[in-house]
Amino acid sequence: MKCIKMIFALAVVAGTVVCGQNLLEAQQLQADGKLSQRDQLRIKVQQICPVSGQKLGNHGQPIKVNVGKESVYLCCKGCLKSKVDPQHWSTIHGNFAKAQHMCPVMKKELPQKPKWTIVDGRIVYVCCPPCTKKIAADPETYLSKVDELYAATLRK
Repeated sequence: MKCIKMIFALAVVAGTVVCGQNLLEAQQLQADGKLSQRDQLRIKVQQICPVSGQKLGNHGQPIKVNVGKESVYLCCKGCLKSKVDPQHWSTIHGNFAKAQHMCPVMKKELPQKPKWTIVDGRIVYVCCPPCTKKIAADPETYLSKVDELYAATLRK
């Protein structure tokens, strides 16, 4: 829970208002009408909009935006100019931690208060600080492992 509170505090400091630059990214994502497999997986794990709390997909294709250094998905364009709700932000991070449930480096269950790092806009939970250094050295390998953990959780 402290980890989630810390993430929220960082997001508040970075400014949780979704800015115009994100609108450009959002429009590019929707222009071709296709989401990558990774985006689709993350949408399923995130589950809700950080602004409205609505289920992603209920208002059309979710919109990918940056909140601080982190990429997340909004339910609709209407949420682009609003602030992230702290309760929803906490729920989303809980969803990601629960779906990941294992350290991608050590392959053991995450502790109750896992450490974390942000890699290419994605939060990755780890069991200990040294694991963040290993992830930084080979980010794509570990992001793929996190995707596998998400997929396995969703299959259950």
